[in-house]
Amino acid sequence: MKIDVKKVANLARIAVPEERLETLGQELEAIVGFVEQLSEVNTDGVEPMTSVVAMTQRLREDIVTDGDKAEQILANAPDRVSDFFAVPKVVE
Repeated sequence: MKIDVKKVANLARIAVPEERLETLGQELEAIVGFVEQLSEVNTDGVEPMTSVVAMTQRLREDIVTDGDKAEQILANAPDRVSDFFAVPKVVE
C-alpha cells in the first residue's frame, strides 16, 4: 500500500513523510472500502438529483436595471471609439 500512497501523493503533488505512508495507506483503504459499499446499493428506480433538498431555481425578470451610462463608464478610458473602449492591436 505504501507504493500506492506514494504514487497518489506524487500525482497530487503532495509531499508525504515516510512515517505517514502506512497511516495514509490505511485511510485510503477505508475510503476505497466505503466506495465499494456504495456500489452495492440498489438504485433501480431512483431519480438522479443535484441536491438532497428539493429546490427550484429562483428566477427574476430579465429586465435592464441600469444602463445608458456609456459616458460615465468611458469617462476615464485612455482611448475610445464612439461608445466603446479602444485597445491596441495585439495580433498582426
